[in-house]
Amino acid sequence: MVHKLAFIGFGVVGQGLAEILHDKKEALKRDEDFEAQIVAISDLMKGSIYQPNGLDIDLVLKTLKETGNLEDYPQTTGLIKGWDSLTTIRESNADTIIEVSYTDVKTGQPAINHCKSAFENGKNVVMTNKGPVALAYKELSEIAEQNGVSWGFEGTVMSGTPALRMPAATLAGNEITEIRGILNGTTNYILTKMETEGVSYEEALVEAQALGYAEADPTSDVEGYDARYKIVILSNYVMKAPLTVDEVSCKGISSITLKDIEEAKKEGKRWKLLAKARKEETGVIASIAPEKVDLTDPLASVNGAINAITYETDLLGPVTLSGAGAGKLETGFSLLIDLITIAREKQTVKL
Repeated sequence: MVHKLAFIGFGVVGQGLAEILHDKKEALKRDEDFEAQIVAISDLMKGSIYQPNGLDIDLVLKTLKETGNLEDYPQTTGLIKGWDSLTTIRESNADTIIEVSYTDVKTGQPAINHCKSAFENGKNVVMTNKGPVALAYKELSEIAEQNGVSWGFEGTVMSGTPALRMPAATLAGNEITEIRGILNGTTNYILTKMETEGVSYEEALVEAQALGYAEADPTSDVEGYDARYKIVILSNYVMKAPLTVDEVSCKGISSITLKDIEEAKKEGKRWKLLAKARKEETGVIASIAPEKVDLTDPLASVNGAINAITYETDLLGPVTLSGAGAGKLETGFSLLIDLITIAREKQTVKL
């Protein structure tokens, strides 16, 4: 059965998924019995198009490259242009909404409203936006369940590296008592650069910005705010423990000096910005803060822009996972695995 998709937002990540679906079309059909059809794209800056019988993705990408406006896509019978995001969600014949819009991480909007509208109209959602999951996990989960639809957000924590699905699926039966992770590649790159090349924090930050690891305004990364949203998602989803952003103490790396780096070396340690959540009798205690980590710790060997996470389990002990935490195709893959999971679930129900 063809899985119809509507994209809300069509920036780097959305285009990454579109390219994957195009390039792997035959393999996905052969190996996963998964066939996707993009029926709608709505982007605040690039315009909106809806074709119930499916858009030609080659033509979409070609049009975007040539004019920057989706609404320059050639007119065909049944093609509708100009819908806003909520109309696209409500009125299109999509089975699943790919929510990759630009979203205010402090409010979770407009993605929270996009999710609510999709769920209430019987549509699944897969997304990479951290805000809605961190700020409205309980509410959105309940609405999705009430409407019998699925909600996937693998890409919100470590891009395509399965930081959410892996523990949920393969560590089932364990109690996860603590999570420790390097959840921000920008800060890990900066700290690695300072240690290996002896450059200052300011110099390492400039290089991170030049390479595209850090934004022009790097505050969210370097002050730990990005990692704080991610540990909240991990606590709620993986540990099944309610936690809000305001409950997580947060300190970044901007005060780390080369002197601090050298002192850690002498102690046989290495600085890392760690996101931590630990179960206590009173609930989950979580924090974001730079820490000196023993070189024998698995997280100490994770360098550059790579992310990593250690799950402390009652049956298996510590389990560490590392991989890419960002990237066009990597994040596009996170959406793909959510889509494949939804398709598998539907097949299982049919059986």
